[in-house]
Amino acid sequence: MAEKPARRGRAARRESRTAGTVTSAPYITRTLPTMEILSEDGLRLIERNADTLLQEIGIEFRDDPEILDLWRGAGADVREQRVRFPKGLLRRLISTAPARFTQHARNPSRNVEIGGDHTVFAPVYGPPFVRDADGGRRYGTIEDFRNFVKLAYQSPHMHHSGGTVCEPVDLPVNKRHLDMVYSHIKLSDKPFMGSVTAPERAQDSVDMAKLVFGSDFVDNNVVLVNLINANSPMLFDGTMLGALKVYARHHQACIVSPFILAGAMSPVTVAGTLAQLLAEAMAGIALTQLIRPGVPVIFGTFVSSISMQSGAPTFGTPESSLLLLGAAQLARRLNLPYRSGGSLCASKLTDAQAAYESAATLQSTLNGGVNFVLHGAGWLEGGLCSSYEKFVMDCDQLGMMAVYGNGVDLSENGQALDAIREVGPGGHFLGCAHTQSNFEQAFYRSEIADNNTVEQWELDGSHDATGRANALWKQMLASYQAPALDPAIDDALNEFMAVKKAAVPDSAY
Repeated sequence: MAEKPARRGRAARRESRTAGTVTSAPYITRTLPTMEILSEDGLRLIERNADTLLQEIGIEFRDDPEILDLWRGAGADVREQRVRFPKGLLRRLISTAPARFTQHARNPSRNVEIGGDHTVFAPVYGPPFVRDADGGRRYGTIEDFRNFVKLAYQSPHMHHSGGTVCEPVDLPVNKRHLDMVYSHIKLSDKPFMGSVTAPERAQDSVDMAKLVFGSDFVDNNVVLVNLINANSPMLFDGTMLGALKVYARHHQACIVSPFILAGAMSPVTVAGTLAQLLAEAMAGIALTQLIRPGVPVIFGTFVSSISMQSGAPTFGTPESSLLLLGAAQLARRLNLPYRSGGSLCASKLTDAQAAYESAATLQSTLNGGVNFVLHGAGWLEGGLCSSYEKFVMDCDQLGMMAVYGNGVDLSENGQALDAIREVGPGGHFLGCAHTQSNFEQAFYRSEIADNNTVEQWELDGSHDATGRANALWKQMLASYQAPALDPAIDDALNEFMAVKKAAVPDSAY
């Protein structure tokens, strides 16, 4: 009998999703102090080394003469496509970027604050494959894409709809971005990301956002956050630069994010990698300010290590945590929002490896004070696969991180002296007034973990966490109801997409 209240509680939380109203926890405002792993001397050393790299080696900006001209005009040394920067130039440019900003959702109650003490969770981004326990591993489709958007919308601890939650390979490469952006708008009212795979696709994303929010609003407010990766080491390619220009000119925020697997794309040492990623990030961030001073921008890192035996990416390693935490300190010294972390793993299944590696990365994410967390849920197989089961398992962990990030409640109720006085020596707290008034919110209650007796677990079918997650995501999709969207906006979006798709033939690139 003791297990029944817990079981009813889990059932009640699941049933609440069927009522047509999706509850969503606000983005996290942390009271937990950040973990500082580098001393002042260590930070200055890495910053000095980054300045040396920028002056002596420089950054290549490929296939974009316009950007090279911008750097010449700013006082940089431009030789062919290589740009070298005098000390202090990039920091002066970066100083116009805001320390925090609001990303607006089409439902204003879903707006998120990015920067400061805030943490925003977004889903997995980019995998070409998907996996579920029933169908196994396969290429992603637009149906899968829509399903992950629905799951992100349904998940109370997912603050953001994300971007390429999986790659819908059943649609033409040159047109799929239209359906992807539309899915975020139609199936969710949380904030979302735009396309970066070509400048014209970035422009389409902006134009679709204008149909939703209005042109003037978009030009003065952030409604899109967009991932711009450096092609490490020390290189930005023409595709990323083209998308960056579009978004910066339209006042939309870019995550300028070196993409580094240490040992292959940076040195094998933490200090050497930190210096390189700081140089790369500063160059890209400063470029946004050169294009439009004051445009919001996020200091991003995607950095992990590789196996020196196989060359395969590794996640959840101690070096990964040190890199994440060190880069967080460097971002704060530039007074910029910071993106990193997530629920990262190299495992192929939702097994113990996936759990351990994801938990290690996610713990460092909160301890480091990350502001925008891409890959918060669903990541599997080193980022090659979006997993249905892992998505809901990870979202459960995100709820735990929200409690952890809130730190210790030191209010009168949190001190609970009245409870201790009431119970006294040798008693128990189950029936005291304080427990009765606080028990519903006293501890985080997992939707995935089973804490019943082994006898009750066996009666319930002896399911492991993957089996329970499989049932949960199916129930969530079955109960999904789309948020309201103005029919006139919906019609305008569909007309825009029809015109765009008819204008060019399907393409595989």
